[in-house]
Amino acid sequence: MSQIKNIFVFIGIVSLILIIMVVVKLTPVVQQLSEFDPQAVKLYLGIAKRALDERSGVEAMVIKVPVRQGLGPGDVDDSIKIIANELDIDNVGELPMYKEVQKLSGVPYRYAKIYLLCDAMIAASLLNHSDGFSSYLPCRISLIEDAEGQLWLYTLNMDIMIYGGRPLPPALKQDAIKVRDTILEIMNRAAQGDF
Repeated sequence: MSQIKNIFVFIGIVSLILIIMVVVKLTPVVQQLSEFDPQAVKLYLGIAKRALDERSGVEAMVIKVPVRQGLGPGDVDDSIKIIANELDIDNVGELPMYKEVQKLSGVPYRYAKIYLLCDAMIAASLLNHSDGFSSYLPCRISLIEDAEGQLWLYTLNMDIMIYGGRPLPPALKQDAIKVRDTILEIMNRAAQGDF
């Protein structure tokens, strides 16, 4: 009986030591997380879940919208340009990747075009806050034809930029949300062929 009692005491002591070690290791992490935007943990948990589901970190970091059946690349191209103009975000460049691949390979390539959209003043404010934001600039929307011929619109998940670290200053956060919402509106409307 005393051996069983000693085993339980030993297990209790080992458990207490493990708990103390975990608390000591996690305390700095919890303190650091307290400096993040209140939505950061939820954001990163969602990204982690999506990465596991998709088995791809890249897929977890993007937003994609299917283009309505019956719409062709020209329809979506027109929609993106018209809606961007309506929402007052500048089209600062287009990269028709499929044409370059065809030119270099001599073989037709599926449709792949990248649109570069920007509000220069908001972009400058983001850069003034952190040079790391340059990797999100200009905002991109990609029109991609998948292997089955379905067209998709893709963009980076800008919530990482908005909520992924220390809270942005309120005015900058509002501007960043405005740009994110503009890009998503362009994508959702263009995917339906809306002008």
